[in-house]
Amino acid sequence: MGEPQPLERLRRKLTIENLWLYVVSAILKHGPTYAYDVKKKIVQEYNIKPATITVYTVIYRLEKEGILEKNPDATYKVTQKGVEAYRNAIQLLKDVIEKLEAPLGKNRDPRL
Repeated sequence: MGEPQPLERLRRKLTIENLWLYVVSAILKHGPTYAYDVKKKIVQEYNIKPATITVYTVIYRLEKEGILEKNPDATYKVTQKGVEAYRNAIQLLKDVIEKLEAPLGKNRDPRL
């Protein structure tokens, strides 16, 4: 039997439906990257297997929104606006986790 449905939905929401986080993370980690290499890095580093067209769609949308910028050599880099958006997203996730962990108190299970 697989994961409970709520956990499956959460996993999808935190991965495929927020793929931009992984795209930005991969480019920040590796520097300017070709669009076709972004998917490879996401699969290798995060074990997420998005459709190729989904990755390209996210990259193009991020470029349009000013989060990514295309270099003359066709690689993509993260803009300052993108770095700020990424930092804000990470902080939001940390804040949510902190609030969700609060009911477990100090004696929470160390495996969490």
